[in-house]
Parts: sequence; structure tokens; C-alpha cells
Amino acid sequence: MAVKNFIPPRRLLLGPGPSMVHPRVLRALSTPLLGHLDPVFLAIMDEIQALLRFVFQTKNRFTIAVSGTGSAGMEASIVNIVEPGDSVIVGVNGVFGMRWASVVERCGGKALRVEAPWGQIIEPDAVEQVLQRSGPVKAVAIVHAETSTGAWQPLEPISQLCRKHDSLFLVDAVTSLGGASVEIDQWNIDVCYSATQKCLSCPPGLSPFTLSDRALAAIKARRVPCQSWYLDMALIEGYWAEGTRAYHHTAPISMLYALREALRLVEEEGLSGRFARHQRNSDALIAGLTELGLEPLSPIGHRVPTLTCVTVPAHIPEAEIRANLLSTYGIEVGGGLGPLKGKVWRIGLMGESSTEAHVLTLLNALETLFLRSGWLSTPGVALQAASQIYSRRV
Repeated sequence: MAVKNFIPPRRLLLGPGPSMVHPRVLRALSTPLLGHLDPVFLAIMDEIQALLRFVFQTKNRFTIAVSGTGSAGMEASIVNIVEPGDSVIVGVNGVFGMRWASVVERCGGKALRVEAPWGQIIEPDAVEQVLQRSGPVKAVAIVHAETSTGAWQPLEPISQLCRKHDSLFLVDAVTSLGGASVEIDQWNIDVCYSATQKCLSCPPGLSPFTLSDRALAAIKARRVPCQSWYLDMALIEGYWAEGTRAYHHTAPISMLYALREALRLVEEEGLSGRFARHQRNSDALIAGLTELGLEPLSPIGHRVPTLTCVTVPAHIPEAEIRANLLSTYGIEVGGGLGPLKGKVWRIGLMGESSTEAHVLTLLNALETLFLRSGWLSTPGVALQAASQIYSRRV
């Protein structure tokens, strides 16, 4: 049987990831390959490290792109730090906090769960109580932007607790890096990872990753080897460190080309302008959705501007509407995970997906579907609410 060419349908990606990709990044993917130890490619790796330091807002020498998706970054953050018997506080207020706790336990560590209702943040006081009563705690692991709920976690108060109790501070910045401020040095974050397919608007396949000198010292002082050879940062350091370049694995060359171009786009826009763009589009989206009776799950002040999670009233068949958005309008939005399945929509405005045009396109499609089903009586209210936000732009 002849194999047909594959032409994907046109989609507007407004789910929890992946996001839309700039044409420059797609072109970079098609750049001819170099060897993973070619001097020219090694120079590109140096550029990527410098650009990642810019986005992470850090001077950390060990700042790389892990060869794997964000989940590889999550696993690397634990397998390198946690040894059998170590206690790790994990903030659990959604799917990814739960996943982090599971990885800790698979490493033989003790996961001390500090839980909060889904959609809420982890309160620093709750973390401090566990730190005070649990003896030595190797690390505290917190999700900055919980992808399953849209909750935006303040990090600085917990960072201060980690320093006070001599614990390492681990942060999941998968849904925030490049769309909201992640200040590694200012907030004294020891280990942080992200993913390329979210606010950096690069295809999935790499995990930006940074380690403080404090974290590197802890890794090198391990009593037993890291349980993962592939994700052992003590070994990978030799490949990424300037001057040594010891072979560890064959890097995903084309993906690194793409990441370099995506990071160049971030640098050209500037971090402050990029963060303001994400916040403005989030505000406009929420204003429009609220007019449709779709309320954000997280409270004001704790809503990440890159991913909006809204509750869907019981009379609206959420899965049917999402399917209709995809089939009729080519718009992808995400459904709920875990206990939120069937109850929420997760709408991502990340990187190239975060534009005024995309916000208005989605609201227009939702208004049309809601009017047809009788859930909305006055056309234009969502679009008008969003437009009022945009009219305030300086």
C-alpha cells in the first residue's frame, strides 16, 4: 500500500500545550544537521545556555536544555537531588504536584505532602509547619504554575523558608517560563525546570533546566549514584560545560536549533514586554469568559496569565463544546484532569498563542455556540468585555 503524504489540519492551539510555533522556529527545525560534537554546534550550545540564563534570570553556570520533555526535567530534578531516605516536602494542589511526589517515592525518598484544594495555592505557613516538625528536609518542591488548575504560586516566601531551614528549593516552571517572571537568582531557587512547548513556543522535546551551585554541591556529595544514568547531571555537566565537552549522549540537534531560535524571539521582545502581553491577553480573556458565565477556578491574584482554568456550568456539555470548537473552528482548548475532569476548561495563552486576535477568535466562536444553544441571549457581550480591556492599552 502506498504511503500518503501527511498534511495536518489547521489548528489554533489554545490548550494547555503545545502552543503555536513561529515560522522562524519551524524553519530552524529544517536546518541541515551538524554532528553533536562539531565545534560549530558546540558554539550553538553556548548560545542556548546564554539565552536560557536570560530567560531564567540567572547567572547559574549549570543552565542547559535536558534532552526530553518537561517530564524529563521533573524527573531529573528529583533523581539527582533525592537519595534513599531523604525527606522532601511537595506542594500538592494539582496533577503535577501529585506526580512530583510519586517521583520522590520512586527514588526511595519520603514525600511530605503539603496539600491545598485544587485551584488554590500552597500556603507558606503550611510549609513552615512541616519544616519545623519533620527534622532535616532535603528539599521543598513547588509548582509555580499548576497546569491542571491555572493556580499561580508565590515563590519568594517559600524560598525564604528553605534558606532558614537549610533545604534546597525546587520549582516546576513548565507553564510559566517565558510568559511570567521566573527569577531564579532573586528568589534563591536551587533547581528549576520547564518545557519548550509552552510559553517558549517551541515544539515539545526539550526541558530548560538550571541548577544553583548549592544544588550542584549536593549532587556531587551524594552517598549513592544517581539512579538514572541518562538524567545524571554530574555526567551531563561534562557535555554542556565549556571546555570539556565529554560525550554523554547524542543531543537532539534539530530541537536545539529550534530552541535557539525560539529564545532569540523571546530576547527580541524583551521579558517585561512579553510578560505584559501575556497578562493583558489573560485579563481580556477572563473578562470575556466571565460574561459567558465561565468563572476562573483560582482566586484573583493567584491566576497565572499563561493558562486560564474556568469552571463550566453543569448544564453545558463541556466535552461536546470542546469537540465542536475543534471540528467547526479548528480551535483546541483543554479539558479537566483528575477530579476536575468534565468540570473545567483549560485555555492556554502561551507564547505565540497569546495574541489579541486569538482571544477574540475564541470568544467569538464560544458566543456563537452559546447563542445557538440558548445559553446566551445577548450577542457581543464577551467580545465587548475583552475589547474594553484592550482599549485601556497605553
